[in-house]
Amino acid sequence: MTSRLIGSIPPTAQVLVGIVSVQVGAALAKQLFAAAGATGIVALRLVFAALILLAIWRPSLRVTRRTAGVVAAYGSVLAAMNILFYLALERIPLGIAVTVEFLGPMMLALAGSRRWLDALWAVLAGAGVLLLARGGDAELSLLGLFFAFAAGVCWAGYILLGAALGKQSADGSGLALAMGVAGVIALPVGVVGAGPDLMSPGVLVVGLGVALLSSVIPYTLELEALRKIPPRVFGILMSLEPAVAAVAGAVVLGEVLAVEQWVAVCCVVGASVGATRFSRAV
Repeated sequence: MTSRLIGSIPPTAQVLVGIVSVQVGAALAKQLFAAAGATGIVALRLVFAALILLAIWRPSLRVTRRTAGVVAAYGSVLAAMNILFYLALERIPLGIAVTVEFLGPMMLALAGSRRWLDALWAVLAGAGVLLLARGGDAELSLLGLFFAFAAGVCWAGYILLGAALGKQSADGSGLALAMGVAGVIALPVGVVGAGPDLMSPGVLVVGLGVALLSSVIPYTLELEALRKIPPRVFGILMSLEPAVAAVAGAVVLGEVLAVEQWVAVCCVVGASVGATRFSRAV
């Protein structure tokens, strides 16, 4: 029934709902950093998400060696992507973190191209990064920017492995197993970073909400969408992510970006749309 309900949603709507959900969840998570730290919240997010997905899909552990490899790789990339992104979010505003992170998928779209038009998208994205570094009253953390970019590299891997995982499993069982792998990887990191604060009732409740908004809902919808639409279309829709993150950061966290930083977000969004739309055009 769950698979049929999700499948009834148009793939474009699935991606858009996932985008809004993950950014609202990230804003909610950042409010918990003072209580349990970035790595602690990541651990709660992935562990709760794994438990929920495993309960919903009840996947069989009897899988082929190829499927097991894809599941393990996907889960490892999920864990790394989330840990790195939350470490970035701990140091820089949400909108900026997502904008820098988005360079990863854009580089994937441009990979191997030698066309001058694709070089234009790269220059536009580079201009956006420079504006991010210059804009605003406060100096941005270089370490935060590095973590965001590293998360973006993992995001590119997530897109590639997500398409592969969608082909290996007919429903959400593959995602459930992969999320279990991610939770196992992130849990010890979170325990070391947060200690006993990780088990605070208030932190656990909000952590559950973050898991639903930032992992269960968006990853389920995105994986289903990748089964129905080409990666290029998926990438164009995902290009809205930095803009949605900037709005969520401003509304939920009060992280109002400077004019130059909004222009930077638009540059990266435009570069990503262009790179995804035209890089493999015939």
